[in-house]
Amino acid sequence: MTLSRQFTLFVVVGVAAAIAHFGALIGLVEAGGWAPEPATLVGYVAGGIVSYVLNRRHTYASDRPHAEAGWRFALVAGVGFGLTYFSMSVLHGWLGLHYLLAQLATTGAVLVWSFVAHKLWTFGA
Repeated sequence: MTLSRQFTLFVVVGVAAAIAHFGALIGLVEAGGWAPEPATLVGYVAGGIVSYVLNRRHTYASDRPHAEAGWRFALVAGVGFGLTYFSMSVLHGWLGLHYLLAQLATTGAVLVWSFVAHKLWTFGA
């Protein structure tokens, strides 16, 4: 599979994961009264589950056993989790950017990190 096709699939999967992430984030902030920083972390986990299942099967077509790919995915996701918290804290908490704009910027940064790390390490041959 070409790199451009693989990245396109990654972005499509990312949209599905973002729907789960933003759905949880918005629901917890608007209906649940949560602060955006912890709400985005719950959304990150929801999106991460979607991302693992779809990327393993479609984007990377990996045959790496779940026992190995799972912990690798979790480690990459853990770094993304930290990046998400840090970015949201800076953009929303310190700079006062609306939480949805802050999350959009955060999503872009974490997308690049995740694609490279998953391609080279999590699901790579």
